[in-house]
Amino acid sequence: MRSRSHVVVAGTMAGLLLVLLVASLGVGPGDSLDFVTAMRGARSLVGLGSELEPLLQATLELRLWRVLTAAGVGAALALSGALLQGVFRNALASPGVIGVSSGASLGAALAILALGGGAAMSLGAGGGRFAPLFIMLSAFLGSAVAVTIVVMLAAHRGRVSMPALLLTGIAINACCGGLQAAIMSFSLGDYQLLRAIFAWTFGTLDDKAALHVMVVWGALALGVLVIPFVATELDLLAGGEDDARGLGVRTGRTRALAVGAAAFVAAAAVAVAGQIAFVGLIVPHLLRGLFGRGHRQLLPLCVLGGALFLVGAEFLQLVTVGRSALKPGTFMSLVGGPFFIVLLLRQRREFRTW
Repeated sequence: MRSRSHVVVAGTMAGLLLVLLVASLGVGPGDSLDFVTAMRGARSLVGLGSELEPLLQATLELRLWRVLTAAGVGAALALSGALLQGVFRNALASPGVIGVSSGASLGAALAILALGGGAAMSLGAGGGRFAPLFIMLSAFLGSAVAVTIVVMLAAHRGRVSMPALLLTGIAINACCGGLQAAIMSFSLGDYQLLRAIFAWTFGTLDDKAALHVMVVWGALALGVLVIPFVATELDLLAGGEDDARGLGVRTGRTRALAVGAAAFVAAAAVAVAGQIAFVGLIVPHLLRGLFGRGHRQLLPLCVLGGALFLVGAEFLQLVTVGRSALKPGTFMSLVGGPFFIVLLLRQRREFRTW
């Protein structure tokens, strides 16, 4: 019965996501598109109909790539957060808190710097064919280095201390932020380069192309493949590493798979959209409270919930404020910051036992 209820929840979330994806095609910069026109333009992309007028077709394609990127980024960040929270057995762990996002952002900024001003707009649609792939690889390496440092410094005799994890994550975030600020200070003479790095800082879903969609959804597909190999093990880890080992869990392998997948999908999200904080913190926490802690159900729900959350937030902004909509990273920080404070206050009792 419980499994059937999760299927119903997943189906409902998928339906809502589909509705939002379609509705998002009709709003945004440029001319408004009604449902019939939007669907005709979308069908033309797969060869099932004639294209719209050139300007309307271009508007539709930009909105389509934008909303598909938003869905992939939200899903990737939520999955990353759920994996990290399961590994470290704490709802405060997330890609942003423990340095994964800042490390990925620094790696991406270094890649943009290496590509030079001419390729600086690779976050958008005009940065060269393979620039986003190069940036994603650099972002992944940056996130891998950051999370490795955090885990090594926070671990003592094979155990990870949560206070040390959070404090080390704060320190790594500060170091990566300082290095990124230094790169920006040396790039003041190159407007395009500076603009691209600024886009990483605040996050952006503008000017996306099919390649950005393929990058983030391809990485997400690989991350989802890890779920069957870690879901049960993460449930057993919730009782402590010693008990999990006694039950036959290979804790080192589970930690490597979960953290590696979390870093990979978060890096892909950062690679195409810059830093969008707190999605990986808020979505797993809300879904865990509503539908339970079992990772076999929680992780797939986080994929759907993360996509629904970010697409819904962007749609709400576009409908209410239009062209004045905040960058997604800025908006999520305004929402996620107070949420994180509330979460800290609710877990004050646990701090005394760390």
